[in-house]
Amino acid sequence: MSLHDTVHAQQPRLRADLADLVAIASVSADPARVDQVHRSAETVAALLTDAGCPDVRIVAAGGMPAVIGRYPAPAGRPTVCLYAHHDVQPEGDPAAWVTPAFVATERGDRLHGRGSADDKGGFAVHLAALRAFDGRPPVGVTVFVEGEEEIGSPSLERLLAQEHDALAADVFVIADSGNWEVGTPAFTTSLRGLADCVVTVSTLDHAIHSGSFGGPVPDALTALCRLLATLHDERGDVAVAGLGVAERPALDYPEDRLRAESGLLDGVSLTGTGTVAERLWCKPALAVIALSTTPVAQASNTLIPSAQAKISLRVAPGDDADAALEHLERHLREHAPWGARVDVARGDTGQPSRIPFEGPYAEVAQAAFREAWKTDAVFLGQGGSIPMVAAFRDAFPDATVLVTAVADPDSRPHGANESLDLNDLERACVAEALMLERFAVVQSPDQG
Repeated sequence: MSLHDTVHAQQPRLRADLADLVAIASVSADPARVDQVHRSAETVAALLTDAGCPDVRIVAAGGMPAVIGRYPAPAGRPTVCLYAHHDVQPEGDPAAWVTPAFVATERGDRLHGRGSADDKGGFAVHLAALRAFDGRPPVGVTVFVEGEEEIGSPSLERLLAQEHDALAADVFVIADSGNWEVGTPAFTTSLRGLADCVVTVSTLDHAIHSGSFGGPVPDALTALCRLLATLHDERGDVAVAGLGVAERPALDYPEDRLRAESGLLDGVSLTGTGTVAERLWCKPALAVIALSTTPVAQASNTLIPSAQAKISLRVAPGDDADAALEHLERHLREHAPWGARVDVARGDTGQPSRIPFEGPYAEVAQAAFREAWKTDAVFLGQGGSIPMVAAFRDAFPDATVLVTAVADPDSRPHGANESLDLNDLERACVAEALMLERFAVVQSPDQG
């Protein structure tokens, strides 16, 4: 039986296992669900054991539990590390879901549920590839399934140092990105980084009557709004000095496709300048993602003394996330309106990445994808951040890193109604099984 046929025959079982994982609300950001994150790690470990993995451990380095499973390499064969994460984003408003968030539900060709695409679906691809070889892969395989990617992987660097020898590999396959469209796979070659901060603007030491003092006395919320408005110029480009911009990509991203995929309302203009792909993948982006102030339902005729906003900064490939956050903080302090007091609390950072697609393992991967998907893979950037890519490249600089996906533009990761295309799931499983088979005969440079 060919790998294609083997993977196809195993899909019903794989979908059932993925459904079991989706049912676990492993929301790493929610302290009340820590037990679910542990339960998810235990389930992943059990699935690897069932897949014939002889060495499975649940590990941690002061953070959420991760799972490491190791199949030793046959003599003279390379080792491949397969990465995914088992934690998920909060579900948000349950009413926004067409189907229950933590109940895997098939609707047409798609499987809906939180984590179906991001990234329990990624682990399912790895599991299917291992099962295709009946637990005896032709190369050494290390499966690394992280438990805190959705909160920025705060303990990942410690974990990589702690488990460095166990995780060392010739190739890393990271199944946590996005494909170009349903039916067209992609390899991600650049990622924006991430930084965030909370800015607090204060103008008064207590709330006061807006009628008695409004006019000469500024309120904090208005001052905050004016400050936030300085983050972009009139065209919508980021106006913070010092932020880097990456080289413009060759790939075309049609505006009508962006409008459809993002759900942009009719009449709303795009912001910024340059091509759509350039704005999405190569330039910094700023968004105000939260406000803390008086709710409308509790409003009174009162001047607000203090207001807060959380700002999310996407950092261009080639820039430094920590330096970018310093530039943002400087901008906020220097543009305070009316002498308002500005305090900035720095949050987390994640470095951007450029991921060269080169070398013998990359060539083999490209051919395997072409066979499995019946079309060539697209090379693209991602506007989102996957900080662990930079961490892996720093920890294992000589390894080949391949960033792949099971998600597509309609998968809606992090939002309501997350889903994956079941046909793409099978294609991704076949592609990874083919990669493992063909990596076994790749001659590394040091072998001449």
